[in-house]
This record gives sequence, structure tokens and C-alpha cells, in this order.
Amino acid sequence: MSSIGIIMNGVSGRMGYRQHLVRSILAIREQGGVLLSDGRRVQVEPLLVGRNEEKLAELAKRHDIPDYTTDLDAALADDHWQIYADFLVTKARSAAIKKAIAAGKAIYTEKPTAESFEEALELARLANDAGVKNGVVHDKLYLPGMRKLKRLIDSGFFGRILSVRGEFGYWVFEGDWQAAQRPSWNYRAEDGGGIVVDMFPHWSYVLENLFGRVETVYAQAVTEIPQRVDEQGRPYAATADDAAYAIFQLEGGATAQLNSSWTTRVNRDELVEFQVDGTLGSAVVGLFGCKIQPRNATPKPVWNPDLADEHDYAGDWIESPANEVFENGFKTQWEEFLRHVLEDAPNRFDFLAGARGVQLAELGLRSSREGRRIELPEVSLVSATEEGDALAAGLAATR
Repeated sequence: MSSIGIIMNGVSGRMGYRQHLVRSILAIREQGGVLLSDGRRVQVEPLLVGRNEEKLAELAKRHDIPDYTTDLDAALADDHWQIYADFLVTKARSAAIKKAIAAGKAIYTEKPTAESFEEALELARLANDAGVKNGVVHDKLYLPGMRKLKRLIDSGFFGRILSVRGEFGYWVFEGDWQAAQRPSWNYRAEDGGGIVVDMFPHWSYVLENLFGRVETVYAQAVTEIPQRVDEQGRPYAATADDAAYAIFQLEGGATAQLNSSWTTRVNRDELVEFQVDGTLGSAVVGLFGCKIQPRNATPKPVWNPDLADEHDYAGDWIESPANEVFENGFKTQWEEFLRHVLEDAPNRFDFLAGARGVQLAELGLRSSREGRRIELPEVSLVSATEEGDALAAGLAATR
């Protein structure tokens, strides 16, 4: 059996370890490799990369992984390792990806791909010019609830989609009397933190791939808890936004309203839920569950503030069946990317898709600062200068 070597940088972090190493690459290794279209299997060989050699050695021993290193440059120079995978903090990501592009590696990365839209678009152009295959994690689309939702959309269940309302978040403890569930850098803007840069790239690809491209954004980003306590028990100023309230106008006319918060207590079935309303039906969808209410089974509420409403509205919804077994979303997308590298299978989510996510986050923060709705220009690999030259040439040709 042939194999493919994968440099996994930042694998000792929470997402890098749990989702990408254990639940994706090691799960693929355990099943005998990734299955290709011709029936062959190609095994995966991870190379663990990080700054702490002792921690890497412990992870390698725990999972029977023979290769680990603290020398990223040496790993990139070795032709045995064909894919570079990045799970670093956002501030360190762009520089490492540029090294991988220069080394000619195929690249798979977490999002956001960079701290700024300009830098994210530069990565897309550099990768395109170098001819290296590239992919960005779009994990939410691969989860059971989202896949059930996509099936409903494709079947025409909703008719014309009118609106999307989403609630994401939970209470992240301040770190004083109870430890926080998220690392402290998430709450420091200077370290790349903030819920907008964390979640708006997710909302970008979810909305774009299910409902339509985001054409405008109006957002309010706030820091609702100004002081927190870090992992060493030291108080620090929370300089990044921990909640964001946004309205997105979508291509095709639907409106999406999404609230993202690390300062809200959960009163819903899942940590994230979307309600999609259409002319023929509605759905309430989480990452796993999916409830539907078709037009011909919709109750007829009457608003009367003088009488208690005893109708069980929750009982009017029907649980949508799975009808298939859904694997871990991260693993499923990893397998798609591996097939893209190994046999040139389609890859929907490249650096350009990642750049659109960074663009939405950047313009969302700008909307909040300026207190106005902002349009999102379409993103392409053509530079602004080249677009201007092309437009001028086109105008000249028509004269």
C-alpha cells in the first residue's frame, strides 16, 4: 500500500489534536487509509510539528506515531512530506503557509487563513501562482444537521427561502472562580482574538454554500466582559469582542440574522441553532438535529396578550430522519482533500473561499466601528490593478 506524508503543525493545540489528529488523520489511519475512486487505499503518515519537543514526544508515543520535530523548515525541505497542515494561532499562520507554498507542498489549513483580507487574498494568489493544491477547513457544512438542511434545500422543501436566524454561543467563564473553557488569547485583540474573526468566517461559508453569497453586512461587535483571568490566574484586560450581532443580506433576497456570543447562557437544544423560514416550510437545525414544519402542517396562532397561550408549539415540529450514517465532519473533509491531492478530485473550499471568510470578518468589524451597512465586493484572484487595466481595455475596445 502506498502512503502520503502529512506535516501537522500546531497539533498539540485543542483543535489540532482532537479534531485533526485523533478524529481525522488517526481515524483514517485506523481504517486502512483513504479510499480512492479506483478502489485503492492510500495510508496517511503524520509528522507532528510544534515548539515543545517534550509534548510532541508524549503525543507521538501515546498514538504510536514515529515522526515528530520542532524544525518546520527541515520538514518542509523533505520531499517525503507532501502535505502541510496548519492548526497554529492565526497570527502565526500566514508566515508558515508562505513557507509551505515556497516549498511546493499541498496545503490544508484551519481558518481564518490570515489576520487581514489583504493577506488572505495574497495567500490565495501565491498558491495559485505556485500551482500548489490548497484547502481550508469548512467543518460545519459536513455535520449531520447541516447535511440534513442541505438535503431539504435541494429537495425544494422550503419553496422560496425568506430568512435565516441563527443563535450561537454559550457562557465562557471569566477564569476567576471557575476556569474558562477557551484560551485567554481568544479575548485579546492583539493576539488575534475576538468572536467576529472566529465565527464570521464560519457564517461566510455556511451562508454562501447553503443560501447564497453574502452581499452586505451590518454588525455590532461588543466586549461585554472587559476583564478576565488567564491560565496562570492573572487578571487581564479583554480587548477583543466577545459578542456580535449581525444582519446579512444574501444573494437572491433572503435575510440572515446571526447572533454570536461567549456571554450567553444556553436555552436551546444545541450550542448553535438556525431557523430557516420559507414559503412552503420551515426548519430548525443544529449541528446534529433537524426539525421541520411544512406549510400544510403549520398551526394558526392568534396573538392575545390577555390570555395565556396553552398551545404546545414545540410539538408541531417533526424530527427529520437521518437516512444515512454521518461520519465526523472534520474527517470527511480531510478525506475529500486527500483525494483532491492524490487523484485531483474536486475541491470546493480553497484559499479563495478562506479569503471570503476573512473579508466578511474584516468588513463586519468595520461595520461595527462605523455604525453602517457595508457591501461585500466579489472576491477573485485578479488584483485590483489588473481589474482596472482589464476594465480600461474593455472600455477602449468599445469606443
